[in-house]
Amino acid sequence: MDTDGKLVRDRIPEIIEAAGGQATTRLLNQDERLPALLAKLQEESDELRTAASPSEQREELADVLEVLKGIASELGQPWGDIETAAGKKRAERGGFEAGIWLHLPPEA
Repeated sequence: MDTDGKLVRDRIPEIIEAAGGQATTRLLNQDERLPALLAKLQEESDELRTAASPSEQREELADVLEVLKGIASELGQPWGDIETAAGKKRAERGGFEAGIWLHLPPEA
């Protein structure tokens, strides 16, 4: 996979060209898609970590969600099934709202 570019949302080239720019693109082959999406998830997570305002945080959360949906699609996992699995896990194990940190014993 090229290291001189990045995965972007589907309409970004159109937006660049509408603004007078030139977008040089190519479609990723099947073997490149999942690694590119996982790299994009890291990129968007890093941007969420550094977002300074509630509006920036909301935008970065939206990007993370869209990338997760892309990963699910690439893996053949229907989004509704993932939401169902998440609800089941939440019911069985809870969510993350309380902020509980579990101290792990030192490795022997």
